[in-house]
Amino acid sequence: MTDTSSTSPLSPSGLGTAQPRDYFALMKPRVMSLVVFTAWVGLFVAPGQLSWPLAAASILCIAVGAGASGALNMWWEAESDALMSRTKTRPIPAGKLSRDSALGFGVIMSALSVLGLAMASNYFAAAFLAFTIAFYAVFYTMWLKRATPQNIVIGGAAGAFPPMVGYAAVTGNISWDSIILFLITFMWTPPHFWALALYKTIDYDKAGIPMMPNVAGAKSTRRQIFIYALALAGVCVLPLLTGLGGPLYGVVALALNAGFVGLAYRVWQSRAGDRPEHGDERSLYDVKAGDKAARNLFAFSLFYLFTIFVAIAAEHALKLVG
Repeated sequence: MTDTSSTSPLSPSGLGTAQPRDYFALMKPRVMSLVVFTAWVGLFVAPGQLSWPLAAASILCIAVGAGASGALNMWWEAESDALMSRTKTRPIPAGKLSRDSALGFGVIMSALSVLGLAMASNYFAAAFLAFTIAFYAVFYTMWLKRATPQNIVIGGAAGAFPPMVGYAAVTGNISWDSIILFLITFMWTPPHFWALALYKTIDYDKAGIPMMPNVAGAKSTRRQIFIYALALAGVCVLPLLTGLGGPLYGVVALALNAGFVGLAYRVWQSRAGDRPEHGDERSLYDVKAGDKAARNLFAFSLFYLFTIFVAIAAEHALKLVG
């Protein structure tokens, strides 16, 4: 008789073959790296002074907190991750870690990150980090993601809070500039994730996740992507009004938003996310071309957010503003 009790990747039993890299993968390093970078920019541009050792410790704590959120997300989403081509190789569905191990790791890392930030900076920043972790792991992952197709819009706040946390690590408060950093990331999130969802609709169908294309349809999603792209371009004017950004930022933001809006327009005019009509080769070609447009927007959106935050940081480093 074959004992299968320990072969399931979702089994609560510990897996002795787990490696440090599996726990590292649990923290979604590629996904969270951009989030951590925006937190660093928030810390870097904040008025005030924080010694380099304490600044480095603060960013490390924010990074650990972001990774802990990812671990808790993977713990909760293990079953649906196993159904999706994009996520089925993650540590839990791949059988490298048990769900209990992921849960314990996520909880411990969450606590350490919050306590560490309290010691490295201030209690307000630490409380803000704790709220961010809870917002992503509990409010978004456990409830909002499956409750509404607006999951990414509302839940996007979790990914937009880190620059405010970084800013608060220096100042101990919230300001208009930190809110602007939040708004840029917040408005960027829906077109970024919906572009992905357009060409991963089948995956979300399998997992039963009500992403916008699966609920409202591809055509509506494409239109909303374009509207959000225009709104994002408008939000990017705000740093010029408050002094957070100057001439260098203005030029970079203009070029980036022109590219983003242009790619979003192509998605709007495409058939990305549509299902090809049976037996119609032209329809199949149009859908595939549309999916390519969505992929192009998704890829550019990563470059977009990174570069626009680089421009803000560079301007402050060169003392062109402030």
